[in-house]
Amino acid sequence: MYVPPEFRLEDSAAVEELLNRHDFGLLVTNGQEGPEATHLPFLYDKERGVIEAHLSRGNAQWRRLDALAQEGGQALLIVQGPHAYVSPRWYGTPASVPTWNYLAVHIYGRPRALTDRQSLYDQQRRLAARYENPADWTMDSVDPDVMERLLRGIYGFELPIERIEAKAKLSQNKSSRDRAGVIAALDGEERSDSRETALWMRRLTNLDA
Repeated sequence: MYVPPEFRLEDSAAVEELLNRHDFGLLVTNGQEGPEATHLPFLYDKERGVIEAHLSRGNAQWRRLDALAQEGGQALLIVQGPHAYVSPRWYGTPASVPTWNYLAVHIYGRPRALTDRQSLYDQQRRLAARYENPADWTMDSVDPDVMERLLRGIYGFELPIERIEAKAKLSQNKSSRDRAGVIAALDGEERSDSRETALWMRRLTNLDA
């Protein structure tokens, strides 16, 4: 990922928040016929420094991921944070052009397969517990034979985080006056992504606008 110095995000708390709030990523591997990519939910385990996820065994990419797990090759998880169009009309500075503000995280690591049934079950239970109220639904409420069949249909894995590239392109190369104009405009947009981008601009560019 191209990351000019002024856009490099090195705030570990901010990166952690992005991975927890935007927990639907793009898993990329290099297959025999070219790049392969799958959109998938994931869990970020800060304490262990790993990403947890799974693929359907109907998705051929799982075979490449398993080969990487055995060979020690790397996979890439791309996480897209909030993003928004920025109009030159919002700047106080003349001769500006349109651009796009955004946050993104790239995670590199060597995948590790979950080879036993209990580890896979526990991983899926953690994923379900993140989104479900246990009083309403749990995996234990599913017939055991049905659950066993469903588990056989997925490939669970962990991606130990070896390298992170995080980018926050939030008009840091503009004046405080220009940034204030962008924040005010994004606050007035209907898209939730635009308003969230404005929040991140306030937080990361030290501008209380």
